[in-house]
Amino acid sequence: MDPFNRPTTPPEWLDWLHGKLTRNWAAGQRFTNYYEGNHELMRFAQAQYSNAFGEIFNKWADNFCGLVVDSANERMRVEGFRMTDDPSADRDAQEIWQRNHMDADSNAAHLGAMVTGASFAVVWADSDGRPTITAESSENIAVQFKAGSKRDIEVSAKFTTDDWGRQTATLWTDTKVYTFDNVKGEWVNPKVGRNPLGTNPVIPLINRNRLAAPNLWHPYSDLHDIIPIQDAINKTVQDAIVASEYAAFPQRYVTGMEITEDENGNPVAPFQVAVDKLLQAEDPDTRFGSFEAANLANYCVLIDKLVANMAAKAKLPFHYFLSGGMIPSGDAIASAEAGLISKTRERMLHFGEGWERAMRLAFKVLGDPRQDAFQAETIWADPEIRTEAQHIDALIKQSALGIPRQALWEKAGYTPPQIQRFNRMLAEQEELLHRYPAMLGPSKGGVDLAGLAQKAPQGNSGNVNRKLAEAGGSVATATKAAGSSSTRPRSAPAKNRRPKNKPA
Repeated sequence: MDPFNRPTTPPEWLDWLHGKLTRNWAAGQRFTNYYEGNHELMRFAQAQYSNAFGEIFNKWADNFCGLVVDSANERMRVEGFRMTDDPSADRDAQEIWQRNHMDADSNAAHLGAMVTGASFAVVWADSDGRPTITAESSENIAVQFKAGSKRDIEVSAKFTTDDWGRQTATLWTDTKVYTFDNVKGEWVNPKVGRNPLGTNPVIPLINRNRLAAPNLWHPYSDLHDIIPIQDAINKTVQDAIVASEYAAFPQRYVTGMEITEDENGNPVAPFQVAVDKLLQAEDPDTRFGSFEAANLANYCVLIDKLVANMAAKAKLPFHYFLSGGMIPSGDAIASAEAGLISKTRERMLHFGEGWERAMRLAFKVLGDPRQDAFQAETIWADPEIRTEAQHIDALIKQSALGIPRQALWEKAGYTPPQIQRFNRMLAEQEELLHRYPAMLGPSKGGVDLAGLAQKAPQGNSGNVNRKLAEAGGSVATATKAAGSSSTRPRSAPAKNRRPKNKPA
């Protein structure tokens, strides 16, 4: 260690980073438990609750934490990358992405980051020199940023434990990579290699990166403000369950009756209350009565208030909680989900920076100049859920503004490989039409096929078709011919006409 207790050797760095990992794990595990529905027990309500139910409902919780995270995560899907103006770069990036199974693993990385505050991606090379991208949990990786930076990593480490309890660690710097075994708390058996990338291969995926001292990096879980409300909902629901148990039968009372005691001086219940039992007493001063049953609606009102507070903090539509009246439709749904869409786009902004950096680093593994494609951007699927008719209608209106066809295809949700296939199919179609122009050109009879596509005139269509076949002309010519002969009534011959105002 130096005078400031800063690590200087690889084992010291491993101890330092392992300590950070342990501290972060405690907070991350709490968020993970709440996401999975393993909530803390309400200790201040457990005595009465346990007396009534024992351990029947100990594992039960009205879990909304999963809904808070999943509602945004299920709307985030990486469809590809736009690396440079050259479409081949997008195709190569898509191939790297697909080969490393990142369609599914990226979703898991987003989920982990929103639950615990951060996830990681590690870019390296396989035995064949091809780039690999792996998504890693914050439970396994710890990083130390360079002083004053929230992006450049000085040292990072990955800790793994196998099924037999053996722990190993990999330490990365800009120039070296170390591997160690942990034996009785000591890092031993070091193996040292060169870092061919010249930079740290670990890339943080931060959920809502914030500028917070002292490390300029403060991961933030989406459940940070939700857990207290979740605990309050669980407490209220438990109270309602206890109240429903004690209010299942109205509590009765009797006055003016002498209390009977057993041989030990303990009071003995004078009646065994049941549906087929009748309460009676000989003393005329005895009075019977019952207490009013508990009103459980008060608990429902309080739970609805807590759920509304949670929906506001999580930016979720209130109908997601199946409360608050009828489920909206049409424009009402779009308005209700506006906050959720904005929240999702913000997450996409932060996560997209990490994936773009990972893709540039993957090209660096290949020694490809596209490693410097700082104009690269991540192509995300549209987080807004609309009907197919609404979506396509909006794209058609955008095409009237002159937006290129390929851009509209991207907005329609087609992936870069699909768009490339569309362009190839259109090129083949153009080549086919160029090779066989008769497919759209005039026929041997000189019929104008383009004119046939127009709306036929109203009238005697049979005569129009006959004249068209005889004349071999256009629709307009045939229509004129047909109109001059068959579509107008013929006049009677002059010799057969009757003079006006004369008898026959």
